[in-house]
Amino acid sequence: MFSKEIYARRRETLLRKMREAGQNGMVLFVGNVEAPAQYKDNCYKWRQDSSWLYFFGIDEPHYAALLDINTGAECIYADDVDIDDIIWMGPQPSVQSRAEGVGVAKSAPYAALEEALKGGRPVHFLPPSRYYNTMELARLMPGAEPSLPLIKAVVSMRLIKEDIEIAALDAACDLGYEMHSIGRDNIKLGIIEQDIVGKMEGFCLEKGWGVSFPTILTQHGETLHNHLHDKIIEPGKLMVIDAGCESNEHYASDFTRTYPTSGKFSTKQREIYQIVADCNELAYSITQPGITYREVHLAVARKMLEGLSALGLVKGDLDEMVAAGIAGLFQPHGLGHNMGLDVHDMEDLGENYVGYDEGQVRAKQLGLGSLRMARKLVPGHVITDEPGIYFIPALIEKFKKEGLGGDFVNYAALEGYYDFGGIRLEDDVLVTAEGARRLGHHRLPIAPDDVEAAMKSC
Repeated sequence: MFSKEIYARRRETLLRKMREAGQNGMVLFVGNVEAPAQYKDNCYKWRQDSSWLYFFGIDEPHYAALLDINTGAECIYADDVDIDDIIWMGPQPSVQSRAEGVGVAKSAPYAALEEALKGGRPVHFLPPSRYYNTMELARLMPGAEPSLPLIKAVVSMRLIKEDIEIAALDAACDLGYEMHSIGRDNIKLGIIEQDIVGKMEGFCLEKGWGVSFPTILTQHGETLHNHLHDKIIEPGKLMVIDAGCESNEHYASDFTRTYPTSGKFSTKQREIYQIVADCNELAYSITQPGITYREVHLAVARKMLEGLSALGLVKGDLDEMVAAGIAGLFQPHGLGHNMGLDVHDMEDLGENYVGYDEGQVRAKQLGLGSLRMARKLVPGHVITDEPGIYFIPALIEKFKKEGLGGDFVNYAALEGYYDFGGIRLEDDVLVTAEGARRLGHHRLPIAPDDVEAAMKSC
């Protein structure tokens, strides 16, 4: 947790933004509760709602709070433990002491929340990400809908990271660096992928809260989110590792590297790898205040097609290919997303509200349409830079059958890549006043020679 002054200032800023937007009434925050896995007393690993953490910091289940937009009054609602709880959990701080620890003077039992919501005043709340909270909000306020003004106010605050958050993100990325180094150093022919994942995730539990999302470690990188870890590591394959640590402060890291399982790239692998590395570097070099991340994505698409054209896999005018969406055949995802307390920061509040400015229209093209962050960049944004090239046989065949690639795609040449897999290279980037910097105090090897050297030293 941060100091109580930080949480108090954030809540004060939120209420000011709501008043400036012409809103009145109350703001309701409902924290998460524990979620049973198989039965009531065997729960999934506890994780608090991120917006609750941002404004209140109390990392305990079954809390709620009301903020009065008009008067600034605040109250936290939760129940103190009873003797049955103490038997299983031991003595716990009181709700009042927890509230005072984050700058809230008043607290009340959770049951008092229902009465406090009566009276007909407007109640603003965020879209719930958990089913329990969906049902609880429906119980407390039947028929009520999430508040768009509140969504926009919260997004405007959480998008711009404070110095203390940047420090927390640097620390999370340092953990992610170590996690990935463990993964790379344990790539050995003949072992099962799960052996590597266990070591990586064990480190995250040793040094932080755990993983920031389910680990992707696969020799089938053409499947973008492949969470299976049951394959034996074979020679000549490409190993995509997309993984991140979540710190004890609940800030995330998210890196991706791609490794040759034999320790050395084949000529074909190196050619494609170099294109992706060049795209990663181009994106970083032009990331700065004033440019939209949509423009960065499109510049990367052009760079990618330029490289693929040199290999004879596509042909034609580069700008025409970009406009036609040909890059989506090879990279059917966006260049990056926002990151912070969530690895895909605030997407529970609505991806378009988070990643798109007013007036920006989401594209329908494959790839560009999946761009989660398109906004004009400003200092304080934290985004991922993750270009990739994937050879997905079913997608290539669909393009071919439906004529989606026009005369741009050399389908005959692509047949030689059906067993290639995929490559993705991802860094976490902070937009600064001067341009950008990569988060964390180290950078994972990314140039092909450096990757081979790092693997040789294992």
